[in-house]
Amino acid sequence: MMIDELDRKILSLLQKDARLSYREIAKELNVAVGTVYNRLKRLEEEGILKGFYPKLDYEKLGYELTAIIGVRAQGKRIIQIEREIAKDAHVLCVYDVTGEYDIIVIAKFKGREDMNRFVKKVLAIDGVEKTNTHVAMDIVKEDFVLKI
Repeated sequence: MMIDELDRKILSLLQKDARLSYREIAKELNVAVGTVYNRLKRLEEEGILKGFYPKLDYEKLGYELTAIIGVRAQGKRIIQIEREIAKDAHVLCVYDVTGEYDIIVIAKFKGREDMNRFVKKVLAIDGVEKTNTHVAMDIVKEDFVLKI
């Protein structure tokens, strides 16, 4: 599906503040409220707009550790392993990648013990051969908003 400049402007406004009403978006872009409603409905139906989320400060919620975990897995089991890992509440991202590891996981933990339990749980999954865990020392940028 192709999106046009108006779609981009609507999405850009929502990326800055997902609480904006249709009326506020319409006023900002000088279009009818119905136009905004119809565009957003179509973007949702096409799967481009997948939801509206608050941006949280995970450290203030007690999740002080961010880990980037490489997982080496048996080729025939990669998809099942990725799906199993993705179910865990600590996990923010699961990527199927090229390189030394087959899967990269980004997860948040309340502490070392929490992370240790998770890594051991991953290692216990049938087909996981090895993991390599990196702990983020400082988060310079953590933002999944891409300028479109």
